[in-house]
Amino acid sequence: MVASSTFKQELLLREYGRNVQNIVQYILTVEDRGKRTQLAQLLVNLMGRLNPNVKDIQDAQQTLWNHLYVMSDGKLEVDAPFTLSAMEYLNDKPQRVDYPVQNPRFKHYGTNLERLIDKAKQISDPQEREAAIISIGKLMKVLYRTYNKDSVTDEVILENLRDLSKGDLDLDASLLEKGNLFESTVKAPQGPGNNYQNNNQKYKNNNQNKNQNQNRSKNK
Repeated sequence: MVASSTFKQELLLREYGRNVQNIVQYILTVEDRGKRTQLAQLLVNLMGRLNPNVKDIQDAQQTLWNHLYVMSDGKLEVDAPFTLSAMEYLNDKPQRVDYPVQNPRFKHYGTNLERLIDKAKQISDPQEREAAIISIGKLMKVLYRTYNKDSVTDEVILENLRDLSKGDLDLDASLLEKGNLFESTVKAPQGPGNNYQNNNQKYKNNNQNKNQNQNRSKNK
């Protein structure tokens, strides 16, 4: 079996170097099979030192012999301790990674929240459905405050929830009248808006302390 891909051969050259490739070409010119086998074994030992990562692979010795066979373009004829293979599966290019192309309706909520909403829409029990809506609303409020320094009302959160669920998730208006329905005990992470607000508050506090110290010095 011959390795038909130059991609594979170039990859091995980078791992073992040009000199190893030249040695492989020399071994192919040796006519005596016994001597050729002896030289191939010595080269495999050298390759193991040049590429120590192979030691972490199962059947490391067989892998090194196969690398040698590939660098010989499948022409190496020796009494190897293993059946030599060109490992054509390594010639394949890496599979293309699919990236998500779906953009969330509201970036500050993200796509994971939309998945939670889809799960909540499948709940048939009224009480469980209501509890799920309230839990999602609390999470939405935390996420909203992460990227917005302004406060947000429960009415706005519920309106966004209706929008994201296409009207399938809703609550009775009387529940909102109690106030703080979506208020969570979880502290909102520090986002751009929160950092600005906190830094601004620290600046004001430092100025107040500075003015108080100056007034005390004048009174003395």
